[in-house]
Amino acid sequence: MTVGTNSSPRDAGAAGTAGAAGAAEAAASSTPAAAVPVETLPDRSAPDPGSRTRAAADGLWPERAAPARTVPPRAVPEPAVRPRPAGRVFPQPARAAGESAAAGSGAQGPGSEPYAAASGSASAAGFGIDPDDLPDGLVVADHAGQVICFNRAAARITAIAPREALGARIERALPLEDLEGRRWWALTDPYGGLATRRGQPERNLLLPGGREVLVSARYVRTHPTGPLSRLVVSLRGTEARRRTERSHAELIATVAHELRSPLTSVKGFTATLLAKWERFTDDQKRLMLETVDADANRVTRLIAELLDISRIDSGRLEVRRQPVDIATAVGRHVQALTANGQAPDRFLVRLSRPLPALWADPDKIDQILGNLLENAVRHGDGTVTIDVAPHEKGTAVTVTDEGPGIPEESMSRVFTRFWRGSKRGGTGLGLYIVKGIVEAHGGTITVGRGPGGGAEFRFTLPVGAPAYLSQ
Repeated sequence: MTVGTNSSPRDAGAAGTAGAAGAAEAAASSTPAAAVPVETLPDRSAPDPGSRTRAAADGLWPERAAPARTVPPRAVPEPAVRPRPAGRVFPQPARAAGESAAAGSGAQGPGSEPYAAASGSASAAGFGIDPDDLPDGLVVADHAGQVICFNRAAARITAIAPREALGARIERALPLEDLEGRRWWALTDPYGGLATRRGQPERNLLLPGGREVLVSARYVRTHPTGPLSRLVVSLRGTEARRRTERSHAELIATVAHELRSPLTSVKGFTATLLAKWERFTDDQKRLMLETVDADANRVTRLIAELLDISRIDSGRLEVRRQPVDIATAVGRHVQALTANGQAPDRFLVRLSRPLPALWADPDKIDQILGNLLENAVRHGDGTVTIDVAPHEKGTAVTVTDEGPGIPEESMSRVFTRFWRGSKRGGTGLGLYIVKGIVEAHGGTITVGRGPGGGAEFRFTLPVGAPAYLSQ
């Protein structure tokens, strides 16, 4: 900080003040930043130096030094110095694992500096990470392009032995090609290409023999545009993606098949009625319109199932909890089935009272009961028994039939998409939706074999409560 003074060539006192100010400034430069020197300001009440000189020459103004005002020092806070984190030291296996994680997230290393390698175990560094513990394949090459890490998952995915890959050039250890047969390492050129590149996004590549792998790469540099110090490659198998693609293809095929039949019926009956309305009797017209209405309901139900599947898969299934009388809901569904032609003596409802209060989504509970009872009537035989009883955490409902039951080897797939227990129709989506709804309520559902050999479905729902009552 400079010190301001007001002086003239004749002011010896002012010169002394200026000298003192210079000394103060020199002292300030040698003192710590927290010590602030005294700041001397000019006396604003005195005339300017020119007018003082003229007044002294005329004998009207005695020459004197301008008094100095002393301003107390201001407390200046010291700048906050953030300590720089010390460089992390990774042992060789943990270093590769850390870079693999960075490859997936696109993040740089600590302080954008290269990691320092050190000898020792991963547990000694406090991380406990071994490349063989990673679920995905990890391949690391050094600055010269030689493979220094080839974990167990990489060997499983590529069917290449680690002893053959370690020490070899990356293009020899992983002879990758794109789907058009071009060599991937020659196309990407990680060591000789642009120094601004940070990696390669995941893509589907081929190994010799046609084995497909999902490959992504991360370029580790000493500084943003520096040479490549390490190449980290992540490998994943394509089985999970293939299963997802097959599931989507099956969903599209099922939807197309289920929509085609009712829409064909709707189109045919409506076109016939429009073209030949006068030729049909009222009873014939009524039959055709009832068929159109039933097919339209079938399409609406299928669309609702698809929306439910979308919400379940994305975790957006909403549950609007209200007080539900589960016994009344069961009786209502049984009455609906008997009204549609089922014999009343085919159903047996057993209630164990007192039942705890149940807070659930009434529409979703109707969807669960309707699906389970419809499956028991359609695929089972004999009496359909519905047991409603209190459970340690809420209410348990069991639906049992006396049909052939579900084979033991198929019970693990009952609640998956498109599973069908018989050839008696259905989309194969109902039980998958039932499981999603029960779990959205916080409950569980199981399948087993009933006392009479038929299928037995049992779901439990917790008592539950809306958020404003549970607080």
